[in-house]
Amino acid sequence: MKVVGLMSGTSGDGLDIALCDISGAPPKLEAKIIAGTTIPYSDAMQQRIFKACHPQNSTVTHISELHTDFGKTMGEAVHAFLEQHNQTADLIASHGQTIWHNVDDRGVVTSTLQIGSAAHIAEITGITTIHDFRSRDVAAGGQGAPLTAYVDWLLLRHPIKTRAIQNIGGIGNVSVLPPLNNDTAPLLAFDTGAGNVLIDSAVTILTDGAMTYDKDGMLASRGTVNTDWLEDLMQHNYYHRPPPKTTGRELFSPPLAQQYIDEGKAQKLDTPDIIATFTALTAYSIAHAYQVYVPTTIDEVIIGGGGARNPTLMQMLRDLLAPIPVLNHDDIGLNSDYKEALVFAVLGYETWHHRVGTMPSQTGAHHASVLGSITPAKNYVSLLKSTLQDFSHAY
Repeated sequence: MKVVGLMSGTSGDGLDIALCDISGAPPKLEAKIIAGTTIPYSDAMQQRIFKACHPQNSTVTHISELHTDFGKTMGEAVHAFLEQHNQTADLIASHGQTIWHNVDDRGVVTSTLQIGSAAHIAEITGITTIHDFRSRDVAAGGQGAPLTAYVDWLLLRHPIKTRAIQNIGGIGNVSVLPPLNNDTAPLLAFDTGAGNVLIDSAVTILTDGAMTYDKDGMLASRGTVNTDWLEDLMQHNYYHRPPPKTTGRELFSPPLAQQYIDEGKAQKLDTPDIIATFTALTAYSIAHAYQVYVPTTIDEVIIGGGGARNPTLMQMLRDLLAPIPVLNHDDIGLNSDYKEALVFAVLGYETWHHRVGTMPSQTGAHHASVLGSITPAKNYVSLLKSTLQDFSHAY
């Protein structure tokens, strides 16, 4: 089955699209990326997304209109992508754009909202669309994240090594995968904390918008980490909350970045020193999470997401985690740029076949759930017939 996966992350900088060829069923599910691209958002669209993420700046009208317009943007992007590659697809699986992931003081997720109208995606493309993946897990008492972990479990376990699959997008999350020769160890997954989100916010603030991220870690590479301040930053209560746990831009927000910047300036730190310390915070929070919350020895760490393209951050992680090898997804034959889009393509494929997309040990839910909602399109009946035919042949 050909499935288009769509991912728009916490950084809100662009839409990842991956056309994937997926076949089989767990534990022998196979998935590969046929083609992929990233569509950068216009400055106007990015600002609309960020505005929607902050209650003090947004309105119901703003969110409602963005939900529709963002769905149209995704639908048009998929349509153009498939035409460009002379391809068709059976399904679209859209993560959407998270604008709110509400976690109360007990660490319980009380609501989650991903926007991007699936109705408009289906209407524009004519392709049945699966969306709203997180809500069902939350309804079952889970965190609704990190959803990448189950697909990591299906595709990335090593025959004899324990792997930590660490994504560093806006938020960092890890999947700790026992080796295939261990049938009893559970999947462990949780958000490690701020990934790029505080770094990006700080760069934007400190350069008055001339830069929106630290390209190639150049600012951080010119600075010196203030270790005393870093120790203070690591006292944030999220880093000391045991899994299962998730977080987002609601907590690690631009106002928090501004607060931290003010603290840095009060200590006479310049821009490179502040960015270096923010970058170290991401690295130290990941290393701390492994040390405190992972009850087994990690044999290798695989880094994905935008953070994998920051050499300064990667070197900090290698120094902190040595002698554990720190690799990236490309080192194990998986395109880092489209890994998360692949994840949602696989989750959509599993949903279409009425199979679960989570494990309780992954999100803290009461039970595993079939994720998402299905919006039929022109191909719905033919796809349903072919799926049922395949099912009857298999049994």
